[in-house]
Amino acid sequence: MAGMQLDANTCYRALESRDRRFDGRFFTAVRTTGIYCRPICPARTPARANVDFYPSAAAAESAGFRACRRCRPDAAPGTPEWSGTSAVVSRALRLIRSGALNLGSLPELAGRLGIGERHLTRLFVEQLGTTPGAVARTQRAHFARRLIDQTRLPMTEVALLAGYQSVRRFNDAIRESFAFSPSELRRAAGKRANAAAEVEGPSIRLALAYRPPYDWEGILAYLAGRAIPGREEVRDGSYRRLIQRPSAEGTTEAGTCRIEVRHLAEACCLELEVFPATTPGLSELVADTRRVFDLDADPGAIGEVLSADTRLAPLVKDCPGQRVPGAYDPFELAIRAIIGQQVSVKGATTIAGRLVERFGESAVPAQVAAGAETDAEAGGEPSRLFPRPEVLATSRLQRASMPQARADAIRVLAGAVADGAVRLGHGEDPEAARQAMLDLPGIGPWTADYVLMRGMSQPDAFPSADLGLREAIARLDGTSRPTARALERLSEAWRPWRSYAAQHLWRSL
Repeated sequence: MAGMQLDANTCYRALESRDRRFDGRFFTAVRTTGIYCRPICPARTPARANVDFYPSAAAAESAGFRACRRCRPDAAPGTPEWSGTSAVVSRALRLIRSGALNLGSLPELAGRLGIGERHLTRLFVEQLGTTPGAVARTQRAHFARRLIDQTRLPMTEVALLAGYQSVRRFNDAIRESFAFSPSELRRAAGKRANAAAEVEGPSIRLALAYRPPYDWEGILAYLAGRAIPGREEVRDGSYRRLIQRPSAEGTTEAGTCRIEVRHLAEACCLELEVFPATTPGLSELVADTRRVFDLDADPGAIGEVLSADTRLAPLVKDCPGQRVPGAYDPFELAIRAIIGQQVSVKGATTIAGRLVERFGESAVPAQVAAGAETDAEAGGEPSRLFPRPEVLATSRLQRASMPQARADAIRVLAGAVADGAVRLGHGEDPEAARQAMLDLPGIGPWTADYVLMRGMSQPDAFPSADLGLREAIARLDGTSRPTARALERLSEAWRPWRSYAAQHLWRSL
């Protein structure tokens, strides 16, 4: 089982117990039936001699197995991208999830990673048991299956939103993966009493699974305290914001959609609602949402490492479902981090709101507003986009009531992002991004590490210069605050989950 830290006997024991904590960490392929399943599949447990285990659905399909129609491998939580893989493979997986191979080619993907196509393929086979192309094909087919089952969208729309260039390719891919046509799968889904959410008016709802436990209240409170007015909000137990998506084929302007994320605790998933239903780049938006809400984290593996430290063990026990909130827009998060230098969370939120109000664009398309009549009556719904880098690079930011030094740092970073000197995309090299930020005036280690942690969703980023982290350690140890360098040394024992350690420490305050 390439890239996995679980041996076959452990996998079989997890299969026998239907342990949900292992859901998505491996897949069971039954040689006598040619079917592969999730560890929680309710079917009778096959004999040990008849099964093989694979680290991903793509690896199982590459070996000739078809997805189980009962346990739906396409609905499993994602395999943690950094678990057992190199940094290059982890970055490649993020880019593939963002649609890099839907329109682009494998040589182009390898070029973005700075390696050759053959070397990239070799790394995937060694660490994941399959090729980049197979991962992309499985991802497209499984996302299409979810749209088939969970919506009433026409099949042509399903094909387009899943990343297929033609309906014929879509039909062939679904038959190859599931042995049924798209129409047959939809008819079967319609007969199930627990069929998932459907299109209601102009919106679409999709269920995004996670491995329990999951600290929804904690992540929602964290986002609520930092929600930028006019841009995003937390209300009635859900998170809402406007998002600018890539333009649809044949158009020149980027589209705008509104999302709402809520918790379905009994189903161990979050529900993502998108207005409008036919938003371009829907599969990429789903991938972004999984990353922002850290749905692919493995709390068992993380807790095992952090609990080895006697300081952190009680914190992990108190909140075993800790997650690290991400960001839909890394640039927006980076600007927010600069604003927050030596400023309270509330103060930084107020200034960020002024920035959006004075330099951001208003964007509430008619189809979005039509799907939110009740929200409009309530007032206060997200209605603005974050200012573009080229706008902030040339604006008089003092109008947002911030110090000159902070305004200068924002302008410099915005200019560097606009001209490509700093790349903050989710598939970019985090260490290169960190160094590029540190080369700019007004940006220090705290800001750069915080951007890696939340903006680029790096599980091992750790802002050791943070005053709150140092204070938390001092309280736990009953001593004076350690220096940033001392805290950095202390954090070595928490690798590769230092971002989660930081969240636990902040929570302890």
